[in-house]
Amino acid sequence: MKTNLFTLCMIIFTTVTFGQAAHILQGVGSVNWSMGGAATGQPVDISGALQWNPAAITVFDGTTVNFDIGLFTSSPELFSTVPEVDGDGMPTGNFISGNTEDDRPNIPLPSLAIVFGKENSKSKFGASIFGISGAGVNFPESNTNPINFPQALGGFGGVKSEYAIIQLGLSYAYQVSEHFSVGIKPSFSLSTLELSPNPTAPPTSAGYPKTDVATASGINAQLGLFYDSKTGFKAGVSYSTKIKFNDFELENTYLDGSTGTNDFNIEYPAILSFGIGYSKNDFDLAIDYRHVAFEDTEGLAPVGWTAMGTVKGFGWKNISIISAGLQYKGIDRLPLRIGYTNNSSPIEDRFASFNVPAAAIIENAFQFGFTYEASEKLHLRAVFHYGTSNGKTSGEIFSPLLVQDYPPYGSVPGSNVSYDMTTSMIMGGLSYKFAKKSTED
Repeated sequence: MKTNLFTLCMIIFTTVTFGQAAHILQGVGSVNWSMGGAATGQPVDISGALQWNPAAITVFDGTTVNFDIGLFTSSPELFSTVPEVDGDGMPTGNFISGNTEDDRPNIPLPSLAIVFGKENSKSKFGASIFGISGAGVNFPESNTNPINFPQALGGFGGVKSEYAIIQLGLSYAYQVSEHFSVGIKPSFSLSTLELSPNPTAPPTSAGYPKTDVATASGINAQLGLFYDSKTGFKAGVSYSTKIKFNDFELENTYLDGSTGTNDFNIEYPAILSFGIGYSKNDFDLAIDYRHVAFEDTEGLAPVGWTAMGTVKGFGWKNISIISAGLQYKGIDRLPLRIGYTNNSSPIEDRFASFNVPAAAIIENAFQFGFTYEASEKLHLRAVFHYGTSNGKTSGEIFSPLLVQDYPPYGSVPGSNVSYDMTTSMIMGGLSYKFAKKSTED
């Protein structure tokens, strides 16, 4: 059997494993996750407020520290079909199909937050270290799925990618009046990237290379407004600017042992959040809406191939996120929470192959969590999360080698690639509130 179509699949898959790179984690810490990530207008705990609206930290008195850690599991599955060809490269009329399951281990997801300020002061301060983005795959070599065939048979073998962003934020909020607060959070972010193979580097006769772990840093700022009617209704709005990272400097090693370098840039999108909340007796309700501006990000918004056979980007479009959570406090020392999150997909159907397996795209997520108030100062909390991609994303396979015959992206006739996934997470943590110190501004 001629191997050129399998090689085309290999080329495509090297580009598309990267499509999950800008995954926006829906929450931070056990409480915010259990509220579906909603916190812009309803600050139930300090972690959610620091992440989604720094102005809202004015509702917290004294000094409070949160620490949470979770185990996050994703289960993407990759399917591919290519036409079988004979020794002359002519289609036989038959097809080769298969699927590969991800073999990635559980991923730790920690978060640390502190809010402090004197009891009667209008100023509040905060600091946080959050994981705000993370994605990756580990598809082992397969003898049944064409894309993951051994390299000797024209496939790509095992595929691995890792991407993450850790953000350090410093927040300041000021209570302008009894009802209004403003806040700002400048942040420093560090991202890491590892690819095997690396589709952003020009291929040689040995194919695409693999990379060592590379890092990039970036800064941004977040502004927020918070309104508390003092009668139960609350509202908030915040805008987080795009994170402009410096380039990843990728150290490449090709299959024949040769080496090289290339640069690639990925930006994190700007996010505009609106939120409302309502508290009455034993209930706290929170609803957030977010607009995520992927179309203004380098590395994600462009789409297609360069003349050297590298990817320009992945064609991501803007998305909307709706988060909702409900907390019930009617059980003594045991608040209960449920949350739901809906994400629209940034991937257009026609660009499905540029984003295989797009394992970062979860459309529906469900959460249940609780807090055990061990004492007035110490609270223990936990959450369980389950997410689904809501079915497969499916489309033709593209190849830069076929652009002239099938413009503009070089679709492989008779091919198909698709994927779906689920995620789950168990997270636990604690919140400790230090003794108050009262003073006047």
